[in-house]
Amino acid sequence: MSEENGYTFENEQYRKTYWHTVSHILAQAMKRLHPEVKLAIGPAIETGFYYDFDTPVPFTPDDLGELEAEMRKICKEKLKLERFELPRAEALKLMEEKEEPYKVELIRDLPEDAVISFYRQGDFTDLCAGPHLDSTGRVKGNAIKLTSATGAYWRGDSNRKMLQRIYGIAFPKKDELDEYLERQAEALKRDHNKLGRELEYFTTVDVIGQGLPIILPKGARVIQTLQRWVEDVERERGYLLTKTPYMAKRELYKISGHWDHYLDGMFVLGEPQDETKECFALRPMTCPFQYQVFLNRARSYRDLPMRLGETSTLFRNEDSGEMHGLIRVRQFTISEGHLILRPEQLEEEFKGCLDLAKYCLDTVGLLDKCSFRFSQWDPANPNNKYEGTPEQWELAQNTMAKILDDLDVAYEVGIDEAAFYGPKLDIQYKNVFGKEDTLVTIQIDMLLARQFGMEYVDADGQKKTPYIIHRTSLGCYERTLAYLLEEYAGALPTWMAPEQVRIMTVTDRADDYAYELKNTLFAQGFRVEVDDRNEKIGKKIREAQLEKVPYMLVVGDRDVEAGTVSVRHRAEGDLGAMSKEDFTALLRKVVDGKARQ
Repeated sequence: MSEENGYTFENEQYRKTYWHTVSHILAQAMKRLHPEVKLAIGPAIETGFYYDFDTPVPFTPDDLGELEAEMRKICKEKLKLERFELPRAEALKLMEEKEEPYKVELIRDLPEDAVISFYRQGDFTDLCAGPHLDSTGRVKGNAIKLTSATGAYWRGDSNRKMLQRIYGIAFPKKDELDEYLERQAEALKRDHNKLGRELEYFTTVDVIGQGLPIILPKGARVIQTLQRWVEDVERERGYLLTKTPYMAKRELYKISGHWDHYLDGMFVLGEPQDETKECFALRPMTCPFQYQVFLNRARSYRDLPMRLGETSTLFRNEDSGEMHGLIRVRQFTISEGHLILRPEQLEEEFKGCLDLAKYCLDTVGLLDKCSFRFSQWDPANPNNKYEGTPEQWELAQNTMAKILDDLDVAYEVGIDEAAFYGPKLDIQYKNVFGKEDTLVTIQIDMLLARQFGMEYVDADGQKKTPYIIHRTSLGCYERTLAYLLEEYAGALPTWMAPEQVRIMTVTDRADDYAYELKNTLFAQGFRVEVDDRNEKIGKKIREAQLEKVPYMLVVGDRDVEAGTVSVRHRAEGDLGAMSKEDFTALLRKVVDGKARQ
């Protein structure tokens, strides 16, 4: 492959082939400098590449610098990459002779009819399916950067050995690498995992556990503000509020199918295989609980659509290697909802769910950076992941495809990304480092209502089974908070900011006036604090700026006499003196209008 033959870095396949080749160059450099290190795996990923190594000593920044230098030498050597295949016995013998136990394990786990291929570059050979560039000379050595070294369990299994993972990035040109590193430096400043802790939005505690963050008062206030707003918006759109238990007996999850398809992701209280004793599980989702609202009494077509909404706290046993700040956690809260409806109502209600999600994401300022994925089943999935027949899945996916096309939704298709009971539209968002996660999801379900015996009497007097839409409107509040901190670099819009106004006194003679003003603003629903410390006003302003407080009111003797405030905005600077009434009107307009400032 070469750019001269039409391949450029804009081409995803070429880009990943390039990065995969660089991962082999890293492995070769490692074996040259540290022959005792054992090789694990080294794939290209969405944001570059990594290679896992078995070494008893953690890598240091100096080690990464030495490896980069050796990688540049390998690039200059212009070593040809040659692919060859071996029968299983010979492949095992080769890796055993090279004393590479992880490669031996990978070969043993391959299917009997698998093609076992290797790539050779100079004196280095690695087990690999490819593809690769044809020469190490294709890689620009001065545009390679090893970015970090972390721990990683072999095959992502916390019961296996901890390896050392080296991440890296590479580009065809040095200036492209420089631009990337500048962007990464900016991303690091915005990283919610760093910024959220510095601004005291959340923290984590070892004795509580990974993926179980403590939401501090600032973060809690933001989440509460978002929750109340979403609940009000949903109420205006015809949703009925529910409140359901955090746990249930295994029998509920057996009816829904979660016990068979999701047990590994659940926190179980009791022995799951002992049918002689009660066994409970914390809920990983709310759908089987909310169905009981529909089942509470007989229903007719006049009751539909029934739109049920809940601010739901959920529990999922995520792998420890997947944990990341507030983006992926084990306990979280979402704006969950389920719509129970007649089949002919499906398109209109799906449209309403999408409109609601887009409205919420647009209001908080995240919609412009979202993308859409039509997540479908994989009929060849070997893990029996899905419920239902191929005919049922074809009907559900064809129906959803028609709805998305009618709504003119531009989407990518994600095979094997569906829920076990139906296809879904996932609204995707990338964090500042380019890692993509699902923010909001809307799912079509033609299966679970039948499993729960949900029926309604139609206009013709016949009993029929409803369809269900599973949806979120703003998604996971913890994840949303993380993205908001990154999007606004900690300076959240005034309407959702935990502290909207800070009143700062110049002298203690203004204290009473400051607290009277605070009480007036507080009574109108604004979040206000007073800084009456015996400090210079410049220091108070700097600290308020660092804490990203939207509005700062400086009050001194003249303000007390005139009934005014000197207004500063964190981004716009000095706005001058205003009457208390004028400032209150300004603040009301900004907050009620949910302005992005």
